[in-house]
Amino acid sequence: MDQDPSSLNSIAHWIQFSSLSLLVGIADHGSLSAGARAAGIAQPNASRALKTLERRLGYQLVDRKTTGSTLTPEGVLTVQWAREVLECLQTFAAGARSLADPGQSELDFGASMTVAEYLAPSWIGALHRKMPLVKPRMRIMNSQDVIQSVREGELEFGFVETPHIPMGLRSQQVYSDEMLIVTAPDHPWAQRGGALTLHELQNTALIEREAGSGTRAFLDYISHADRPKPLAEFNSNATICQCAAAGMGPAVLSQLAVESQLKLGTLVEIPFDGPALVRELRAIWSVDHVPGAAEQALLEIAAESAS
Repeated sequence: MDQDPSSLNSIAHWIQFSSLSLLVGIADHGSLSAGARAAGIAQPNASRALKTLERRLGYQLVDRKTTGSTLTPEGVLTVQWAREVLECLQTFAAGARSLADPGQSELDFGASMTVAEYLAPSWIGALHRKMPLVKPRMRIMNSQDVIQSVREGELEFGFVETPHIPMGLRSQQVYSDEMLIVTAPDHPWAQRGGALTLHELQNTALIEREAGSGTRAFLDYISHADRPKPLAEFNSNATICQCAAAGMGPAVLSQLAVESQLKLGTLVEIPFDGPALVRELRAIWSVDHVPGAAEQALLEIAAESAS
C-alpha cells in the first residue's frame, strides 16, 4: 500500500477523529456496519473513511470478509493508540467546558446507603465551601441500583459499597470501610470467651440489608458459601442496629453505622477469627464519561477525608 512520505509528519492536518471512532467501533463490535453505527457514520461514508485512513497510514487495518471484519495485527495496535487519542480528546473537551462554565452547575450523583448516611454529608459540605455555585443533588439507593443507573446513563457518577464492579465502568477507591460483627450485650456470642470463626458466621442467620446492597454483597463475597436466609431484611442501617440491640440477632455492618451504639453500649462488637472485614467504597462512572470539575473535586474531597 502506497504511503505519502510526508503523511505521518503532517498527521494533525488530515486525521479525522470520526475515522478513529469508526476503527474503535469495528474492534468493539466486529463488523464495519456495526462500527459505523457506533460512530454515527453512514456505511458508504464509513467504507470510504476506512480506506482513506489506511491509505494515509500506509498499511491495512482491517481484513474484510463476508462473515465480518477483523483487525490486522497492525490494526490491533492502531486501535489501542486510537482509544488513547479519543480519551485525551474527551478530557480536553471536559476541561474546556469546565473553564467556559461561569461556575453555576449541578452535580447529580448516586450514593449507596452507607455512603449517603455517614460520609456524603461532610463531602457535600466541603464541596460547597470549595465550589459554592455548584448545586449537588444526591440520589440515595443501594449499590446495585447505583451501578444500574450509571450503566444505563441515568446518572453519570456514583458511589458504591459492593466488591463487584462490572465491566464497562471505571472506578476509584475513596474509602476503606471496616465491617463489624455486632450483637446485643446479652447475646450468646457476647458471652463467649473466644473469637467467632468464619464457619460460624457462614452458618448463622443474620439481620441483613436487602439483596442488591453493598453490605449484603460483601457478606456473600467473604463467605464463599451458601448462607442461611436472613432473620430479617431492611434497607436501613439504623433499623438493623435497633433490631440487633433489641436482641433479634447478630448483624454485620459498617463501623460507621454502629459506632454510636457501640459507645452507648447497646451493641457490642464480636471478635472475629477470619478474613479481614474491610471493604473498599468506590466512586464509579462509565468508561466514556470524563469526570467534570465538580466530580473531580468531590473525588479529591472524599480521598482527603479518608487519609
